[in-house]
Amino acid sequence: MARKKFTASFKAQVALEVLKNESTLAEMANKYGVHPSQLKDWKTILVKEAEKLFAQKSTVLDDKAEYIAALERKAGQQAMELDFLKKNLVAYQGKTG
Repeated sequence: MARKKFTASFKAQVALEVLKNESTLAEMANKYGVHPSQLKDWKTILVKEAEKLFAQKSTVLDDKAEYIAALERKAGQQAMELDFLKKNLVAYQGKTG
């Protein structure tokens, strides 16, 4: 008999329901057609990996904040250079005009 393949979405949905403890593992196994030990494994994975999910999001946000800060520094530098060039252009035109 071939093993059933479940999508990650399905596993997550069922594992969250198992985590709620609203039904027994046997009841949920019967409901979803999954062996109770598999449900227990999915729940364990969900609990263990939850911290990583939040850490990844935090890292992405930190990376974006660093990128935005770098862009703001670059824009500030370019604004200063533009002001410098404008002032020197006026002074240059005054000497040659």
